[in-house]
Amino acid sequence: MRAVVYHGPGEKAWEDVRDPQITDDADAIVRVDATTICGTDLHILKGDVPGVMPGRILGHEAVGTVEQVGDSVRTIGEGDRVLVSCISACGSCRFCRDSRYGQCREGGWILGHTYDGVQAEFARVPFADNSVYRLPDSVSDEDALMLADILPTGYEVGVLNGQTSPGDVVVVVGSGPVGLSAIMGARLFSPSHIVAIDLADRRLEAAKQFGADVTVNSAREDPARIVAGLTDGLGADVTIEAVGVPETFELAVKLVRPGGRVANVGVHGRPAVLHLEDQWTRDITITTGLVDTYSTPTLLRLLAGGQIAASQFVTHRFALDDFAEAYDVFARASDTSALKVVLSR
Repeated sequence: MRAVVYHGPGEKAWEDVRDPQITDDADAIVRVDATTICGTDLHILKGDVPGVMPGRILGHEAVGTVEQVGDSVRTIGEGDRVLVSCISACGSCRFCRDSRYGQCREGGWILGHTYDGVQAEFARVPFADNSVYRLPDSVSDEDALMLADILPTGYEVGVLNGQTSPGDVVVVVGSGPVGLSAIMGARLFSPSHIVAIDLADRRLEAAKQFGADVTVNSAREDPARIVAGLTDGLGADVTIEAVGVPETFELAVKLVRPGGRVANVGVHGRPAVLHLEDQWTRDITITTGLVDTYSTPTLLRLLAGGQIAASQFVTHRFALDDFAEAYDVFARASDTSALKVVLSR
């Protein structure tokens, strides 16, 4: 088969590799029908994720068809159309028993990280009973693909960790795919305002379409002044950092009110400063986290019921062989206006 193989920082190739094989009774082999590229894949290619070794097949988001299952797999069978989650869960460790699947001792984020991933024609999926979801006919491959990572990430690590409540003022710093997912998820809780902050006007236009009612281009406008004007000078109830650079984390902390919540979602490759000399008296809560995907069944029901519209994330479509072009378009999102690219058979 062919797959996207990582060869060190800045180096990848769509090349011939061995077909995956079942190596454990809990495995499944899935024919990949649709996959996508994540911002985390770009972080890997920048060298920000040293745990990814050369020779690794990239990718952790896919929809496909089950080709084969191990002897212990009970919830899916050959021919089933399934969502492959970005998180693999053994189901029995302490963290899995607490629904913290992202911290699973044997799994977690392993696809495209410490195990071969799904930017390939076929993939081996470990712990298939707990890591793969059978899809209803009413949900398209493209829509379902958005539930592999970005939608549960924005919802769990941003909206739910931030304890978003009705009437809150929610600030989302960064209007990339995960920031837009947080905006979409926040709307489910009827906030009084959702403020989107970004440097790109095109992404701020997208933020409006996803549910933000206030947009701020921080290259031209002062976010602190605008948030203060919406909150009688208090600051936001919830701020969600969805970029992953020091400046945006510090901005998220600056914009939250005393007693408010800062939910960090961004993947950070450099140290960020927490100004405790300013914050130690303010009673703020800061959360971090890797997505656990416990919300995937809920989001799948919302998607099937038409309560969320995942298709608006997809801006570019490619054939499975066109990974080089797809990576180029996604990496130049400021020029191409790419949100999510989908590669399909």
